[in-house]
Amino acid sequence: MKTQYKDLVIWITGASSGIGKALAINFANRGATLILSGRDKGELVAVKKRCKQSKKHIIVPFDISDAKQTADAYETVKTQAGHIDWLINNAGVSQRALIMDTDEDVERKIMEIDYFAQTRLTRLVLPDMMAQGGGKIVMMSSVAGLLGTQYRSAYGAAKAAIHMWANSLRAELHDQGIEVATIFPGFIQTNVSINALTGDGSAQGTMDDATNKGMTATAFAKQAVKALTKGEEYIVIAGTKEKLAVKVNRLSPSKLYTLIRESKVT
Repeated sequence: MKTQYKDLVIWITGASSGIGKALAINFANRGATLILSGRDKGELVAVKKRCKQSKKHIIVPFDISDAKQTADAYETVKTQAGHIDWLINNAGVSQRALIMDTDEDVERKIMEIDYFAQTRLTRLVLPDMMAQGGGKIVMMSSVAGLLGTQYRSAYGAAKAAIHMWANSLRAELHDQGIEVATIFPGFIQTNVSINALTGDGSAQGTMDDATNKGMTATAFAKQAVKALTKGEEYIVIAGTKEKLAVKVNRLSPSKLYTLIRESKVT
């Protein structure tokens, strides 16, 4: 059945920039009604202005790592939008630090944002989504959630955890009309490396070379929306090298990790 975007209400977290912003613009072009969330209201307003039929879209700023703010945000969304058809769990933070240089509190912060905050919001949305007879949950994992590399230990662990959680959710709720898709981005030209947490919790503040040379957020969004429209559940969107690494990992993990150890991952 063809997806009728003009009939959909789609909630996107982390919508103020990067992947979230690009997804919002693409979905809006297809006619969907959007709920845009992030911490910075000003940036969300700017994204809304970029979206087609901007007046019909809703801005709900909140800190997704704060449980009370998250619950309040959901109540606001229900009041203003009435219902949610798709939830795009896109908010997150990356990491750039070696394991032995990373404070435990920083690892916990990454897990809180990239795993617990995502599952918390999803559990809030699901009862009403189930009551209305169906919906779609989209989790934003990462190629780093499929492959362990240097400098991204906690980030990779959190993204792997959300992938496995999504698998369980899909198995548990499929017969209730809930679709679950997981997207695994590779290097995408966003601020992800600039905002990535270092060992002491401060932001890296610089752009990685691999990220700078990655796929544009617009190109990523085009592929992601196409895959979601087709009903795909396991969506890897990355460059040739990242896709090859995923394939090698399936066939020979030991070979892949030999290559990773020899590479200069930063």
